[in-house]
Amino acid sequence: MGVGLLGAGCAVAPIAPPTREHTLRQVLPSAVQVVLEQEGRRVRSGSGVVLAARPSPQGTDCFVLTSGHTLARGTGQEAVYVLLGRHEGRGLKVRATIVAQRDTPDLDLGLLRVSGGPCTPTQFGEPPTLGEEIWVVAFPWGRHLTLVSGIVSQVNREAPIDATEPAPQFMVDASVSYGSSGGGVYEARRGRLVGLVESYRTARVSLPGETPHYIDVPSPGETNVTSLSDIRRFLMEAGYASLLGSAIHPTTPGRDLH
Repeated sequence: MGVGLLGAGCAVAPIAPPTREHTLRQVLPSAVQVVLEQEGRRVRSGSGVVLAARPSPQGTDCFVLTSGHTLARGTGQEAVYVLLGRHEGRGLKVRATIVAQRDTPDLDLGLLRVSGGPCTPTQFGEPPTLGEEIWVVAFPWGRHLTLVSGIVSQVNREAPIDATEPAPQFMVDASVSYGSSGGGVYEARRGRLVGLVESYRTARVSLPGETPHYIDVPSPGETNVTSLSDIRRFLMEAGYASLLGSAIHPTTPGRDLH
């Protein structure tokens, strides 16, 4: 009898999964807004994710991942800014430097560096599975932060036949719109990054009038995502693979961006 009681006393209670509130406190501080300006006027906006932070003479260098096409489709005269802490309000606007950028059929990523501002890097997750619940955090139309839930609706794990074909990617059914490119796609259970919004399919809608014209609207539930493997490949090819293991949490002593 004594042995039985001893065994029962050693039972370990299962660890409860993190609450939604706890997960969001981990996710939201890593989301940033990317703004391109020309002569003080906003000409384009996008979304991004803080990848890593490193000490610098200015205090901290924050490295931000975003989409490559957000940075590429311009005149080259635009000034790039990142809004840190945007989940808490207007955020801190900091000038950014483009340190790497690709806008090709197989890779659509950009890497920015901002100096002097506090930031909270994300944590990488694992490649998601079909049906896994996710969150997308972005700034559609250059406005306020938006949190959208969904699932992984398509996974392409087939290896490309040759190097000229696009790398494998996956799709989520969370609907996004203009300005969401570069936004983080996070696993809903632990809040870890599994990819970045790359693009979304659109449907052409004709508008009535004497002169034929139309608009392109996002197709619900068909959002393409840049995978973690593509992010790692991009950083390795750009010479920034060390950022994958150099995140500092948090970057400013005494300040909690959560």
